[in-house]
Amino acid sequence: MLILQLAIILVAAKIAGSISVRLGQPSVLGKLLIGIVLGPSVLGLVTETETLAAFSQIGVILLMFIAGLETDLDEFKRTGKAATFVGFGGIIAPLVLGYFAGMMMDLTSFQSWFLGLLLSATSVSISVQALKEMNQLKSPEGTAILGAAVIDDVVVIIALAFLMSFAGGEVDLTIVILKKVLFFAGAILVGWKIVPWFLKKFASLKVTETVISSALIICFVYAYLAEYTGVAAIIGAYIAGVAISVTGYKHEVFEKVETISYSIFVPVFFTSIGITAQFSGIMNHLALIVLLSILAIATKLVGAAVGAKLAGFGWNSSFGIGAAMVSRGEVALIIAAIGLESKLLSQDLFAVLVVVILVTTIVTPPMMKWFFKSNKQTKSAA
Repeated sequence: MLILQLAIILVAAKIAGSISVRLGQPSVLGKLLIGIVLGPSVLGLVTETETLAAFSQIGVILLMFIAGLETDLDEFKRTGKAATFVGFGGIIAPLVLGYFAGMMMDLTSFQSWFLGLLLSATSVSISVQALKEMNQLKSPEGTAILGAAVIDDVVVIIALAFLMSFAGGEVDLTIVILKKVLFFAGAILVGWKIVPWFLKKFASLKVTETVISSALIICFVYAYLAEYTGVAAIIGAYIAGVAISVTGYKHEVFEKVETISYSIFVPVFFTSIGITAQFSGIMNHLALIVLLSILAIATKLVGAAVGAKLAGFGWNSSFGIGAAMVSRGEVALIIAAIGLESKLLSQDLFAVLVVVILVTTIVTPPMMKWFFKSNKQTKSAA
């Protein structure tokens, strides 16, 4: 069954992606939408399984690993201020307005802050693909987006731990922060001293494809340790890519990882987002879904855009950056699952938020396309 499902996903994803490009949109939009069509909500040709979920997780990890390989460290350092402004701008606006929205929905104060935190989350895995297709990944805007995503992830997870400790959860805030500090310190030290040595030693083994194997080992170990310490696995994979990007193996690793990723794992990741969507009973909460979707999109778009503007970007670039931060993706889904488990979200509100997260993910690529196209036209006119 798995083999047939993979064949269906790959055929559908490639065709849908091609149609999307012909219509002037990033291919990732077509892949997201075809996932909904293939899934239980429409045709039911593909269902969510543990194995498919594992393929999807590998896909998003490899996608962020590739983004790390393409990162220009000098540009990354130059956009540090912008990343900080964008990251915090994209947290403060949805956090505060999400809290007030929760209070208007008659949620408790704790539940309202939790809703605000969930809306503050960002996952740029979808944005990374759109940036690649628009040749913007290495631009100052692209680098600022990636840096802001790291900041966003760390701040939101620490804030979540802080909130859960007050809500009676078994959370030690000091341990949470210490784990993250140790991870980033260790990741930088290992990337600086051990990664180049490991690649060189492993590459000398008398077997085939040692370079790509060693790179994938580094990627998966970084992703695992990131997840173990409470940082998202995609952030670990991204840092692993950055560590390898400064070695002499960068181009060989990039070419081979890109081939592996885009031939099977990345298409499965994009389509699986749509496949896992559940729309049963949402008509009863349609007004709430629409209002929360507008809130989720507007707060992240405007908050991050204002941060980018304060950092010196023009308005078109700023809104392009803001659009890239709109997708909540798998990070928000994980937070929503925590809320359901800890009784901070009801089953109905959880289902509503899953749809809202899906909406933010689907609208991100066309929004980015529009703003970055406007930015290019503005530059050409100047």
